[in-house]
This record gives sequence, structure tokens and C-alpha cells, in this order.
Amino acid sequence: MENAKVRIEELTSLLNYHNHKYYVDDAPEISDFEFDALLLELERLEEQYPELRKPDSPSQRVGGEAAKAFAEVVHAVPMQSLQKAFSREEIYDFDRRVREIVPDAVYVVEHKIDGLSVSIEYENGILTRGSTRGDGNVGEDITANIRTIRSVPLRLSEPVPYLEVRGEVFMSNANFERLNAVLEETEQPLFANPRNAAAGSLRQLDPKIAAQRGLDIFVFNIQRIEGHEITSHIDGLRYLKKLGFKTILNDRVFTTIEDAYQEIERIGAERGSLGFGIDGAVVKVNDFISRAALGTTEKFPRWAIAYKYPAEKQKTVLRDIKIQVGRTGVLTPLAILDTVRIAGSNVSRATLHNYDYIKQKDIRIGDTVVIEKAGDIIPAVVEVLTEARSGDEKVFVMPQRCPECGAEVVRAEGEAAYRCTGITCPAQRLRNIIHFVSRPAMDIDGLGASNVEKLAENGLIIDAADLYYLDFDRAVELPGFGEKWAENLKKSLERSKTNPLYRLIFALGIRHIGEKAAKVLAARYKTIEAFMDAKTEEMAELNDVGLVMAESVAEFFRQPQNTEFVDRLRFAGVSCEDDTKEAADTRFAGKTFVLTGTLEKYKRAEAAKIIEGFGGKTSSSVSKKTDYVLAGAEAGSKLTKAQALGVTIITEDEFEEMIISK
Repeated sequence: MENAKVRIEELTSLLNYHNHKYYVDDAPEISDFEFDALLLELERLEEQYPELRKPDSPSQRVGGEAAKAFAEVVHAVPMQSLQKAFSREEIYDFDRRVREIVPDAVYVVEHKIDGLSVSIEYENGILTRGSTRGDGNVGEDITANIRTIRSVPLRLSEPVPYLEVRGEVFMSNANFERLNAVLEETEQPLFANPRNAAAGSLRQLDPKIAAQRGLDIFVFNIQRIEGHEITSHIDGLRYLKKLGFKTILNDRVFTTIEDAYQEIERIGAERGSLGFGIDGAVVKVNDFISRAALGTTEKFPRWAIAYKYPAEKQKTVLRDIKIQVGRTGVLTPLAILDTVRIAGSNVSRATLHNYDYIKQKDIRIGDTVVIEKAGDIIPAVVEVLTEARSGDEKVFVMPQRCPECGAEVVRAEGEAAYRCTGITCPAQRLRNIIHFVSRPAMDIDGLGASNVEKLAENGLIIDAADLYYLDFDRAVELPGFGEKWAENLKKSLERSKTNPLYRLIFALGIRHIGEKAAKVLAARYKTIEAFMDAKTEEMAELNDVGLVMAESVAEFFRQPQNTEFVDRLRFAGVSCEDDTKEAADTRFAGKTFVLTGTLEKYKRAEAAKIIEGFGGKTSSSVSKKTDYVLAGAEAGSKLTKAQALGVTIITEDEFEEMIISK
């Protein structure tokens, strides 16, 4: 929580600065890609910790006014869902019910797009409102975000007095992969599938973010229309296409359910090659008079049904299990398969998730396995055909050393993931360098993610220690760099050499060691050498450290590459000692403060620094051990908990009296 708070404050400051440079000064200093990556990171953190979101957060306003909330929209025509069928028999039962009322029913069959259903309204041919389906009766006004979808016409080809259409907003497979690549680059959770990505993008409060996501839409129904008469579904789609909408127009009609079901199967066979997700096909009665005769239930129309396709599965042989090392050091097992075609593409690799998954399913090298595409996107091994075993299959064992760098692989108690502990591991190097130079760590300006990547790609740095030995003559020749950048970076590197020891400890990126723990460790051990040689049991007894952190430190310094990395920093002149003076005034010694709400006189970081300067501690959560809760405006659950526990609550004025009095 504390690390998230620091990072949110850092991102908020950084994004507000670059936003001003771009939109006010017209002098951008970073690329759109870098800006988007920072913004995505902030949004994810604020979603995880909504209590840390500030009114001035760039997620609320970036380059323009963002909506504070979506207004409610009451649908004049309810946006009903469809009854579902999962078998041929259920489709035939639907036909039987229809023909009891409409004996000569004619059907249309169309793709069921895997996206988000929306309503779009036009007056005199001009787009006036877009809204989500919501619960079918009440949705949310997302007009600004709908306008960002390039396939939505803002003006129709004819000035229709009034028109309301229904469509499905989706994200193409290509745009989904691009978006997840950005999220992976910034070490954020990935979207599970294109539908989730489309949903998250369409409900962004800031339309500029929605615009960057590359959303698309197929319009499939006329909800209401004035000034033009439509008598059938096919006529409606033709007219919508003429007005400028993107539709999947299929002029075919089917007089028998047998022919309609064959079309369902045909659509199912092509779904892997469409470039966008579908999760079924929809059978509809074409004629509107027939629809009126059939009517609707409270939940869905009686004139339509959605056939849901099962996930496609295929058998193949698992030839090997390879290990991929991710940017965060997590080792992920990957199945190497005999190539098989599934959901429209050739698959020769599939995820095995983690070692526990392999053991649970008893997956062995040489097994015949069943794979499927989860959400028709990510191939996964879902079943082992043990009856096909010959006895030559091999049990897989996770490596004890990282296949990328040879460092020790560890698995923390209670976690599924195995991790590499090497700071110079090639798979992690960009992440480690970016963390090392970040503001809470060594605070080296001029080294954003793209600059670090450029230096690494051109062989100028392999790890963060290389920054102190950088060949500036070669660096300035790279695109986007120059003499002024080099001069500023040299100064920043020199400044970083005199940083307090806790910054260096934090910059090493030791798992579980955040900024607060780094301060405790620096204050206790005073030099990097003493810290590296510290006994695990002794370290575990320190407040705010504990056994998990202590063991993580020990694992880190067991790796020769990590101790060599520290030696290179020391040789470059980076300070490895703590010169922090003991607090002369320790009035808050042994006291723990929790800060909550909006403070008027101090920023939270400033108040925390004052408390620590007087020998006290700050915590992110309230407990019986909390001595004081400093409560500002709009204090929430922490204040309530403090009141329930009987913790002393102080105002800013009372806090000020405590720090100025003797």
C-alpha cells in the first residue's frame, strides 16, 4: 500500500507536468507511447487502491475535461438480452415455438460479436447520444467515448429526423495484442481477452484514453426510427449501411431451420479467421410484422435466439517444456507442441501457467494432450490423455537456476510463482534499470523507459551499473539524444552518487524491500557491506522488516552477479554509506502515525518526513498499535476504524502544536 501511494504520487506529478508541456507549452518532452504507458500504470494502481485517487489525478483529467461520472440513460426501447442455445436440438425447439405462431417464418443468421452492446441516437442526422446497455432498461451516457470510435458516423448521409441504433463495440485481435503489449511493458495486469479490453476502454472517464484503444463497432439493429419506414431486418441493415454504419450485412434469408443451422455451422468454421471475436451466431425472424406477432418476454424477444459456440479443442503431442523468464523475473513453463490448427490459426506452443498446474494435471513431456484457446485467444493445455501413454514420458522439474542468467531460482512461501533473483538477468534488465533510475530510487533524470531501451538496444548498457560508465560520445549520436541531454544526464548521475544509502538499497530492486524497509535497513546497518553481511535472523527482528524480507535479502546477495553489481557501483563512486544524522529531537520515538484524508497545510510526504525526523514512524493501516491518526478533510475508513479502536485522532492544528512545542 505504501509503495503504491508513493508511486501514485510520483506518476500524478510526472503526468501533470508532461500534460502541461504538451497541451499548454506545446513543447512535449516524451513520446505519446511513454505518456500512455505512465497513464495506464496510474489507472491500474488507482483501480487497485481507489482510496489513493486524488482529485487532480491525470486519470480524471488528461489534456481536457474528463467526465466525473457517467449520467444515467433510461432506454425508451429496452435493450433486451437473447435466449441462448448450446445445441442443435435447442435451435430446432426455437423454430418449433416460432412456427406455432408464424408458420411461414423466414430467418436471418448473423455473427454474434463478442463485445459490449450500446445504443447510439441521432437527431436530424447528427449524433446526439451514446449509452451502454446497462441492465437493459437503464444504461450510462458514454457519448464522448462513442465519438472516438472511427467507424461511428458523427453525421449520417441523410438527415433522418430521429434514429436510435444498437450495435456491439469490440476490439480487434490486433489492437488487443497491441494494448496488452503496452501493459506488459509497464508491468501492469493484462486484459484477459478483447471483450474485457473493450469494456474497460469504453468506460474510461477520459475519452482521449478511449480514443487510443482502437475500438470498433458493428451496428446490427434499429431500435427506433422516424421519417423512414423499415419492414424487415434485411431492409434495416441495408438502410443502415447506406447511412454510413458498419454492419455485417448478409442478404441471405433462410426458409427452413435446417438451412439456418447450416449457416450457424459455416460462421462457426470461419470464426478463427475473422480478426475479431465472436462467441456465437444469432438466428432472427426477418419480418417485423412476424416479430410483433411473436412478441417478447420480460427478458428477451421470442423472435430471436443466440447459439453459443463451444471452445474449440484439439489433440496433439507435447514434445517439450521450455521456461520463459518474464520482465518481473517470473519463470513460466511453456508447452512445445506438434503443430495443430485450432480456431483458425496454427498452434505450436501453449501456456502451462505454473508448476502447480503441471503437477495438478500430471502433465509430462511426451504426453498426448488436449488444447483449447481460452476466449479463442490464448492456447492452453486443458487435459492429458493418460490412456495414450507409452511409458517413455518424462516428469518435468522446475530448474533451480535461471535459464537466462544462471542466478538462483526461488519460490516464496504461499506463492505459485518461481522467480529469478539475478539483477543483471537479460530477461529483467530493462525493468531493473527503469526501477533503479526512478525517482524514489536513485532519481536519475533523463532516463525514461524509451531512453533506457534505446541505450540497451544499441549495446551501451547491459545493467544499471553501466550508466556510471556510459560512453557519452556514442550515446549522443543516437536519434533523440544530444549534447544538452548528455550534459544533464552527467550532472544527474553525479548527484545520484551522493544519495542516502536507503535509496541505493531500494534501487537494487530486492523482492519485498520497499522504500520504508530500505530506510530501516540503512539506519540499522549504516554501510552496504554491513547490510550485505547481515544475519537473516537478526534482520528479521527489525521493525517493518520480518522474516520474509530478511530471507529475500539473503537470497539476493547469494547471487555473485548481484554482489558484483554492487562492487561496480562502489568503484564508480556511488556512496555506500549512511550519513544520516540521528534525530537530535526524538519526541516521536516509538510512536506510530497514520495519515488519512486531505491535509491542507502539509503534503502527506512532508508530514511523514517531519514525523520520521522526530524519530517516529508512519503506517498505511490503522491497528491497536497505532498511536495517532492525523485526519484531514474527507477522511474515510481509516478514521472510522481509529474511532472504533479508540486510537487518538489529531487535527492538523494539533499536529502543528506537537511539532513546534518543546
